[in-house]
Amino acid sequence: MSDGQEKTQPRRRQARGERRIAQLLEAAATVFTTTGYTAASTNAIAREAGVSPGTLYQFFPNKEAIAIELGDRLMHEMRDTYGEALAPVDPATPLEEAVGAAVDRFIAFNCEHPVFFALMHGPDIPGRITEEHDALHATLLARIEGLLSSFLPDAPRADLVRTANMCLGLYKAGLELALGHEGAEREAYVQELKNALIRYLGPLVGDRLGRAARTRP
Repeated sequence: MSDGQEKTQPRRRQARGERRIAQLLEAAATVFTTTGYTAASTNAIAREAGVSPGTLYQFFPNKEAIAIELGDRLMHEMRDTYGEALAPVDPATPLEEAVGAAVDRFIAFNCEHPVFFALMHGPDIPGRITEEHDALHATLLARIEGLLSSFLPDAPRADLVRTANMCLGLYKAGLELALGHEGAEREAYVQELKNALIRYLGPLVGDRLGRAARTRP
């Protein structure tokens, strides 16, 4: 066997392994979303993936390891999402536009990955996921505070923290309702969520928005 062939074979095995891991994680996402983390089993995940339990154990020792790997990947993607959704905005941007853009990005992510909500908010999730989610939550709050400061540059820090917590609480409540429906009814709940956030934030930033609108060319 030539040196080139010897180098190619490990790469091929690695590629097959990565595809198998992706297959198992996709199956786990389906099972966790359908049954919840607690009721899920490695046998159910293997069955959903179309492989034997022995094949699954070649890559993951247990259900917790699968959930942690899946959670790590989802949280990395979520960080990219909120980085885009909660980037600083021009203070002249209408509140409806800023809120709508942020909500749309987060809703799209959760609709595309329903397992994220199932893993992050369900009971008995692995401790490492809880820790990672707590860190994500803290960073998300900080980004919301940064976005709010675009509209309220003179607000005391305590007010920004309180308002950011209220916004995140409203969003989580609306998200759960939206994910519980489909089609037009889901869209209606998403719009209600936007309305609730706008009506909450409107009185806080209304005067500033009014000044910005009058100075716009």
